[in-house]
This record gives sequence, structure tokens and C-alpha cells, in this order.
Amino acid sequence: MLQLRDHQREVVEKLRHGFADGHRCQLLYAPTGFGKTEVAMHIMSEVAKNYKKAAMVLDRIVLVEQTSLRLGKYGIDHGVMQSGHWRWRPHERIQICSAQTLEKRGKNPDIDLLMIDECHVQRASMVKFIKNNPDVKVIGLTATPFTKGLGDVYTHVVGASSTGNLIENKWLTPLKIFVAKEIDMSGAKKVAGEWSADEVKTRGMKITGDIVSEWVKKTHEIYGKPVKSIVFCSGVDHGRDLEKQFNEAGYNFVSISYKEDDDFKRITIEDFSRPDTEINGLIATDILTRGFDVPDVMIGVSARPFSKSFSSHVQQLGRVMRPCEGKEFGVWLDHSGNYLRFMDDWDELYHEGVKRLKDGGEKAKKEPTEREKKEATCPACKIVWTYPDGKCGNCGFVRPQKHKIAEVPGELQELAAANKSLKVGNQDFYSQMLYYARSKGFKDGWAAHKYKEKFGVFPRGLAPTLKQPAPETLGWIKSRAIAYAKAKGK
Repeated sequence: MLQLRDHQREVVEKLRHGFADGHRCQLLYAPTGFGKTEVAMHIMSEVAKNYKKAAMVLDRIVLVEQTSLRLGKYGIDHGVMQSGHWRWRPHERIQICSAQTLEKRGKNPDIDLLMIDECHVQRASMVKFIKNNPDVKVIGLTATPFTKGLGDVYTHVVGASSTGNLIENKWLTPLKIFVAKEIDMSGAKKVAGEWSADEVKTRGMKITGDIVSEWVKKTHEIYGKPVKSIVFCSGVDHGRDLEKQFNEAGYNFVSISYKEDDDFKRITIEDFSRPDTEINGLIATDILTRGFDVPDVMIGVSARPFSKSFSSHVQQLGRVMRPCEGKEFGVWLDHSGNYLRFMDDWDELYHEGVKRLKDGGEKAKKEPTEREKKEATCPACKIVWTYPDGKCGNCGFVRPQKHKIAEVPGELQELAAANKSLKVGNQDFYSQMLYYARSKGFKDGWAAHKYKEKFGVFPRGLAPTLKQPAPETLGWIKSRAIAYAKAKGK
């Protein structure tokens, strides 16, 4: 039987109030690991109890079976709208389907409630359905509500607990972050043996270090043995090359992509999900980014740079933050520079979550286009490209090599600030400012302005705790007072 946790029941109640207030289309933001799927299952089961109909649309076909199994686990009767599926039961009040299946059918189900998983992947067919069916209530689910146009569909955002709160309450697992260190970082300022936050933020990073050797090194240093891992690569060829490198080093890694058939991907992921699996790691581009739920993954490897896709970065981090028994922390090996690139955005999301929809202008990546699928086949014999190295295993045709990801010599070094977030040091300073302000009879606003004077922003999301100022803090306050007096005297 499905039992919701306190933080899940809270968002259900918020959604109920949202509908009562006249919001037909609502978006539920919750970090990866919150249990959005369980919330959706609970809501749909309540709809069914009231003799109404609900459907849950999933972003990818491979997620349909996964979701159906979870519904079955909780004893929730449902049907699967998929040709030939053993759970084809059109009479059930709860239906599970993929967006691709609905698009192919050209016919949408007769329902009272529509649940859209990964709703940041805006599909024209879904938007059209919502527009043309004004009596159907809609709940979109996402951990990354940053896609342009979401505000045109959803009129109300229900924000769940922040990532930081979920970690504090043991619903998510904290991360140890290791970032790529270039050779020219040797002169960077360190604090307690680690790079300072300011140095890290101002210096550029590249894809650095040997991915396989660094994984072997960190795995044995931290865990004493190989542990279950996932690698986000930069493309199909890059993934197959990494698979070859890991296997040659004696480790069983499997690369999966849209080029493999659905059965192979499903069986591989099911095998990997088992506690006793012999697969050390999976390698993929997007398949593991959304809807992948294997809590005992201990290490995530970023080898795919993003220039703007903060949402993809967040989704990837979330794959390693799911808790399981005996897992004190996850490890993130960043060879791409993504963590540093999005560090400020991640810090804000970590502490504050999402209160309103942002029109970020970012376009979420969808399923491979027909052109991409065409390019995935051999132009000579028309079968799917087979390993190795771009050579067709059927006819022998050799594909011209495209640009490959360049690797730069270097190593990974732990980013100390990532363990407790950058705001730990900022919190310390703010607490000292508050203590000083109150001891002098100043308003708390004085402390906030001093914080902004030092960091350039107001102290959003920081706690109003007090701490006696250190001598260096008192010195800083005195120096600012002297500077102000001199400026005023001019």
C-alpha cells in the first residue's frame, strides 16, 4: 500500500488548494528524489476512488514499464496504453502511456485529470490537448522548471522542499564534488588546503583528466573497491570509446543510446538495478538523465559539457543523490566543468528551490529527430551502426570521423565548498554582521547591506542566527567605516 511521507502529503494539499482557487493547470516542482511519481500515483488513485479517470503521460517509452511496475507494487489497478502490452486494459480508470504513443495514435484519452511527467519537455501535442480540453485538470511534474513557455501553460507553481532541506532530513544524499583541475590552477589561492570559492568561480575549466584512471583512483581511495557508477558522455561514439577503455582496464561498463533497441536498454538497466549486478557502470548521454531510478549508484561522472542547459546538469546530479541503506554520500566526478559553470544557479536552487516559473529561454532536449535516427544507420546497407569505431559490422563501410571530445592532461580535486554549499561561509559572515548590528542597536537591515557590500547580493535564504564576530571581521567593519568617513569628508 502506498504511504506518503509528510513532505509529500504537504504538496498534495497545496495542489488541492490550487485547484480550489481556480488553477486548472498546476506545476509541481520537486527535486530529484522527492518522490514525485509516488505523489502522482496517490493523486490518481484518489481520482479513481471518486469514479473519475486519470492518465499519466511519460516523457519516454522506456519509462512506461518502470512506472507500471511501481503502480503494481502498490496494488494500484491501471492500464497501459501501448500496443501489445500485457497491461492493455482500456476499462481501467488509471492509464499510463508515453507522449510518443499518444502522438502516434492521434487520439487522446477521455480523462478528468492529466499528469505530465518531466513537463519541462514541452510537446506541442500536450499543449494542444490542454488548450482544447478546458475541463481536464492538469498537473505537470518536474525537477527543472526552467524551459521557456511553461508560464503560458501553468498558472500556479507548487514548490516542494529545497534540495538542502531534503538532505538535512535524510530524504536525499549529499555529494562530494571533484572538479577538473587544470595545470594552470597551481597558483590558485587555497583555504585549508582547498581552492577558495572565489578562485574557483573566476577561473575557467576544461574537460580535464583521464576519465577511466580518475574513476579507478577515486573509487579505491573513497570506497576501497569499484562501486556502482554512471557516466554521462558527449555522444554515442564517445560513449562507446569510454566503454572500450573501461573494459580494457578490467571493469564492466556498458554504453547505451538511442541506437540500441528498447529491449536491450530495458534489460541492461534492469540488470544494473539489481544489488548483485556484475555491471560496474552505465554510460549514456540522455537516457540516464530523466526517469532513471537506481538509488545505490554511488558515483556519477560528468563528461558532457553544457553551455546553457542548467536543467540537464541538475537532472544528472540528482541521479546520484537518491538515498539507500548504507549510503552516506554520493560522489560526483566533474570532468566537464559543468559544476563550476552553474555553481551560482545550483547554490540558489539548493537553498531556495523554485517559487515561481522562470522564463529561462532554455529548450529541453527531446527524443532523437528523424534526421538523427537516419544518421544512426549505415548509408551503405541501412542497418544501425555497429561497433567498433564507426565501421559497419554488416557491410564493412567506414564512417568518416567527426570531431571528438578532446582530453586535457590534469587531475580532479575536491571542491570543499560543495560539501556544505558555498553559502556556509556566507552564512558565517552574515551571522557575525547580525550579532554586531544588534549589539550596537542597529536594525537587521544594516547587516544585510554590509553583506551586500561584501558579496554583491543580499543574503537570500540565510538564517538569522548570531555569531560573535571574529577579529578579522571586526577589522573589516572598521576598514569600511574609515573608507566611508573619508568618502564623506571629500
